[in-house]
Amino acid sequence: MRDGGRIAAAIEVLSDVLGRHQPVKVAARDWGKRARYAGSKDRAWVSGLVLDALRKRNSIAHAMGDDTPRGLVLGALSFAWKWDIRRIDDAMDEQHAPSKLTLEERERLVMAPDVTAEPHIAGDYPEWLTPHMQRAFGELAGIEGQAMAVRADVDLRVNTLKVDAEKAGGPLRSAKAEPSRLLKNAYHIPARDPSQREASLDNIPAYSKGWVEVQDAGSQIAAAAANAKPGEQILDYCAGGGGKTLALAAAMEGKGQIFAYDIDGRRLSAIIPRLKRSGAHNVQLVHPREPKALEALREQMDCVFVDAPCTGTGTWRRRPDTKWRVKPKSLETRIEQQNEVLENAAKFVRPGGRLLYATCSFLVEEDEDRVDAFLAAHPNWTQEDAVAYAEQSDLLTEEGIAVIKEGQGPSGSVRLTPRTAGTDGFFFAVLRHQG
Repeated sequence: MRDGGRIAAAIEVLSDVLGRHQPVKVAARDWGKRARYAGSKDRAWVSGLVLDALRKRNSIAHAMGDDTPRGLVLGALSFAWKWDIRRIDDAMDEQHAPSKLTLEERERLVMAPDVTAEPHIAGDYPEWLTPHMQRAFGELAGIEGQAMAVRADVDLRVNTLKVDAEKAGGPLRSAKAEPSRLLKNAYHIPARDPSQREASLDNIPAYSKGWVEVQDAGSQIAAAAANAKPGEQILDYCAGGGGKTLALAAAMEGKGQIFAYDIDGRRLSAIIPRLKRSGAHNVQLVHPREPKALEALREQMDCVFVDAPCTGTGTWRRRPDTKWRVKPKSLETRIEQQNEVLENAAKFVRPGGRLLYATCSFLVEEDEDRVDAFLAAHPNWTQEDAVAYAEQSDLLTEEGIAVIKEGQGPSGSVRLTPRTAGTDGFFFAVLRHQG
């Protein structure tokens, strides 16, 4: 496909995303079924442009004076992909391209950004979230939002049950992986040019052998703060796809026991092939259809890890379509779920044990507020210094420790963001059951 046809396809896909409220993956897949002539590079190009249009939706719409799929896609070419007006003109002259640029579109595409735009426009987040963003970041809300409106890098955790970081690095060179600046046993793949297809890790032997797992550095740091030790009994209460379960298993060197539980049994089943590939033998799945098995763990765990359900605001770089779907009601629902999950998970911590509460959200209402509410209702629990626990794990570099110290709040919890840490938005706090 030529660029003009790709631009038309991006407008079509974005129309389905915005008009039919489809996730980008679904809309792009449906378009691909209709456009059998499109190759893998074409599909990646179209999806990438749609995602970048969504990442910068507010600022593009403001600059273009147009929030239609056409306006957003054309604006993304200029303001996200840095195409000059001549290149856009040439693409719009091609066969199968959308109609040529109007005079107003041409003028808008060459205008400088509006430095007086309100924070929710410059920062590309929903206007209703303005007080929530300001509560979390103060005057830096717009700047933090801008850092969440770019493409995310890829982070890999080295599976130390099978290999050390040095040996794993060799096969990763083909993917242009670099040693992580934050974690000792991790690698980092910088985001590629917007129009290029992301590297497929499935074809890298190090991945298929179970030497590495894809896991955001923020998630890895939260797992490190659990400070899991060989021989301990640990419950991953919201295990999901199992990324943190596997990280905890590696930290425990395969010794002790990890119980992986999730209220959604279908999500839990995704762990099985990953477990086989990782070589972790100390993980036991606890299915939601087996309540007696879960009940048997009550007050037995040295550590319970709670990656609580949340709005996912911290993942906006990777899933920008969700940015515009989050609503006040969905935040209220998540808060209720977080209270319930935290209350239930705490029952499995032994006296003297610890609980790590984490979210992939930067909203104070889902983070510090939930921890404070739990502590207020449970005087026999205290909050610990999360940075100290992460340091004790010996999994972070000196720079990694400095980064999380910068993100530490007065109560001991830590908030990481793309701007401050180069990770997804993440929050974690360590709580101690005093008995």
